[in-house]
Amino acid sequence: MRARLRPGFFLRYARPLMTRVSLLALLSALLLPAAAQELKPLPPAPAPALELRDLKGAQHKLADYRGKVVLVNFWATWCVPCRDEMPSIERLRASLEGRPFAVLAVNLAEPEASIQKFLDAVSLGFPVLLDRDAKVTRAWQARALPTTYIVAPDGTVRYRHLGELDWSKPEVRRFVTGLMK
Repeated sequence: MRARLRPGFFLRYARPLMTRVSLLALLSALLLPAAAQELKPLPPAPAPALELRDLKGAQHKLADYRGKVVLVNFWATWCVPCRDEMPSIERLRASLEGRPFAVLAVNLAEPEASIQKFLDAVSLGFPVLLDRDAKVTRAWQARALPTTYIVAPDGTVRYRHLGELDWSKPEVRRFVTGLMK
């Protein structure tokens, strides 16, 4: 014998429960610490073109970094997680000094004065590139900030991370050094 539900049962009991479960899942995802998230491995694919000028006017092409692992970070000074993760990116860069590793920080369409003000407060040993028209950001499909990609020495994108990450953690460093030849 099959039980029959009364009319309105779903609206009264099941839907509110489903809404609560969905809300809890959403809150859990939002409240997870960014440091607990991992780098997302990607199927190796050629990196999109990247050719931008830095604050000093020097031209940087991703192709010129062939043979190195390159961390490409899309960021902005108004983005708090972007600002917060910059020191850890610098610590990673410093820890790998002398090895085939480079960092390119791509700023999303901000005035140079805003960027320079941030850099006056935070010392970075890597170039900050200016994506004034956001074409490079769109080509890389960086839809949220910060978004970071790890490019292998052969020019293929191997990892992506959305959001803030402590780049100086040993397990993150292992991902990077694992790509070095």
